Amino acid sequence: MHPLSGSSEWANYDGTSVVRTIWDGRASLGETEAQGPAGQLEALSLRLYNPESHQWSLSYASTGGTTSTPTSLTVPTIGEFKDGRGEFYDTEFYNGRDILVRNIWSDITAMSIRFEQAFSEDGGRTWETNWIAVDTRIESSEPLDAQSAAASTPVPPPSDGRHDFDFEFGVWKTHLKRRLHPLANSTTWVEYDGTTTVRKVWNGRSNLVELEVEGPKGHIEALSLRLYNPEAHQWSLNFASSASGTVATPSIGEFHDGRGEFIDQEAFGSRTILVRFVITKVSPTSCHFEQSFSDDAGKTWEVNWIADDTLAPGS
Repeated sequence: MHPLSGSSEWANYDGTSVVRTIWDGRASLGETEAQGPAGQLEALSLRLYNPESHQWSLSYASTGGTTSTPTSLTVPTIGEFKDGRGEFYDTEFYNGRDILVRNIWSDITAMSIRFEQAFSEDGGRTWETNWIAVDTRIESSEPLDAQSAAASTPVPPPSDGRHDFDFEFGVWKTHLKRRLHPLANSTTWVEYDGTTTVRKVWNGRSNLVELEVEGPKGHIEALSLRLYNPEAHQWSLNFASSASGTVATPSIGEFHDGRGEFIDQEAFGSRTILVRFVITKVSPTSCHFEQSFSDDAGKTWEVNWIADDTLAPGS
């Protein structure tokens, strides 16, 4: 309950974890919901595989966690599996200090797995375990099927914005146009066609977007994990592609009068630029997305990504 304080107080929880495969297993989303004497715990883990380094990055968000929150993803924990044991590390800020964080998967069988998180404030010489989870596989897939069915049922959006993306749950046909050379005075575009699938997470307070399209320049697989901040009434959009296996700087924003606008600052080449993502023309069966770059502090914007989605039959 109180890591790195000399405390030996623990709290026990029981619940369920659901893991969804993404990109044929090169990414996954884990969701945990549990109850205990200390209250309710909700956690998610976005895991992305980097094909160049042959490592995984694990990014967390949670209620009831130690270094994570429900409204943004943590610094990614990086590592890999060897001989049936997965070990992952990162550096995080905790109680006014930078500490090392270690996650370990072990005792892996077809029916069970053990997970431990530990902190170190002495450069890894000693570790204090603060999170132990033992998962036992449920034979029936009924809970996951029920969750998927619920995700396809639209929920009327309340006024605070936490269900702004409910219109998008389901499967969409996507036509994508991408500018090949942004901010280079180029007018060369390439087009793609494919699908976008949007799934509910945390009853709509988060959602996962999976994009898969094909075009003359090859195959694109991408995802966006969107997390809602109920205090700010804003969303953070966390984008990743299978080519890199890393999460980009989150774009932050909200919807007003049916228009969603999300902005962040990113490195592009040798410069730092503004990035804007806009959602418009929202209807029950279609929506329009545009991404733009600005290298003059927002005075002018150049569109480089245009996507039009049409609801797939039966979605």
